[in-house]
Amino acid sequence: MAKKKSKNKSNSNTIALNKKARHNYNLTDKFEAGMSLQGWEIKSIRSGKVNISDCYVHIKDREAYLVGAEIQPLTAASSHVVCEPTRPRKLLLNRRELDKLIGAVERNGFSLIATAMYWKQCWVKLEFYLGKGKKDHDKRADIKDREWKVEQGRMMKHKV
Repeated sequence: MAKKKSKNKSNSNTIALNKKARHNYNLTDKFEAGMSLQGWEIKSIRSGKVNISDCYVHIKDREAYLVGAEIQPLTAASSHVVCEPTRPRKLLLNRRELDKLIGAVERNGFSLIATAMYWKQCWVKLEFYLGKGKKDHDKRADIKDREWKVEQGRMMKHKV
């Protein structure tokens, strides 16, 4: 009988998350884009030296760029490579997707917020959303709703 190959990979393909995005923005439409990266950036991403907590997507000259993402270079990197941790990285999107994003940002006042970076097969992908910023009273209402749902769960648990 043939033996099955065992998978030693972890199920999580997530590289980095922006957990505060859902708290600070009302997120509507989800997009996925590939990224144009250099070799040292891939090596740093594999070792987990990525921070996307303060980054966003900026559209310039009908092209989308990830701005503010920080990829720390490895200490054992080659000396002839100039590593810039916070450089803008080009996002790879279809023309139709770009047109939709440009219209939403320019006409409707939406922002493009990066929420996750993950592996999809051997490619690094960025998940980002169209969103509008929340006001303080919106944030308080969300917290109140979340706490009420927890309280409801506790009440139902004690009744049964």
